[in-house]
Amino acid sequence: MKDTGAPEKRRSNTYAAGYVLALLLTAIPFGLAATNLVPRATALAIIAIAAILQILVHLRYFLHLRLRATAPERILALAFAGILILIMIGGSLWIMFDLHHRMWI
Repeated sequence: MKDTGAPEKRRSNTYAAGYVLALLLTAIPFGLAATNLVPRATALAIIAIAAILQILVHLRYFLHLRLRATAPERILALAFAGILILIMIGGSLWIMFDLHHRMWI
């Protein structure tokens, strides 16, 4: 008889580990913002690092992407999505800074 519960248990353990890491990486920036324990520049650096780690946790634990064992098409699709996100963020910042500049003219 074959034990079919082992892969599902491993998969649920992976999701649980990812969930705990995601919660931790979310709680740290919220705690820093709420308590003002560290200087602003340090808090922003920690928040940025937590955001990058959060992305890596989601890619690894929830999307199951591993760079070594991933097909090139998936990496290309991921790179394209990243470029689109950067364009959207850059465009939004450009519009907001332009509007801010126009408010003070």
